[in-house]
Amino acid sequence: MRKILTLILITIVTAALVYVLARFVRMDSFSFAWALNFLLMMGALSFTETLKSDLSSSYYNAKQWERGGKVYEQLGINFYRKLLVIIGWEKLNKKNNPVAKGTQTLINLHHQTKKAELGHLIILFIVTGFNVFVALKFGFVKSLSLLILNVLFNLYPIFLQRYNRPRIARAISLSKRR
Repeated sequence: MRKILTLILITIVTAALVYVLARFVRMDSFSFAWALNFLLMMGALSFTETLKSDLSSSYYNAKQWERGGKVYEQLGINFYRKLLVIIGWEKLNKKNNPVAKGTQTLINLHHQTKKAELGHLIILFIVTGFNVFVALKFGFVKSLSLLILNVLFNLYPIFLQRYNRPRIARAISLSKRR
């Protein structure tokens, strides 16, 4: 019961902060798009960390059309990965989550990809809603910052998790055999 109340509280606080942001920062500005994404990232991270679900839905399994990752490679996932290295995200991420050897570490990493994907998916839908609203109210051009940041901060991270998870699963399988 406590977990459910905490999840409800996280949702209410995040929604209240989004309301305050929308009230005091022009929704058609780049600063709104940037702040909205990071505010929702904090809320989604809190939500997924509190949820503590095993995330065993078949949604997280690789689909036939994405096996091998060719689709994601054609969509530029390798360029996006290089971009993350250039801006220092990989170094920061490894500093906060050091990679150790062992099957349990790989299993934990596999689960972390699911949590990250869930968080980015939630944010993707929320920001898309704001994007549509801003496009209808202010025009498509004014909504471009929301669209571009949503693609960079949410859609490509989802692609990255879906690209990496089968590789991690294979590494887990190999590690268990040894």
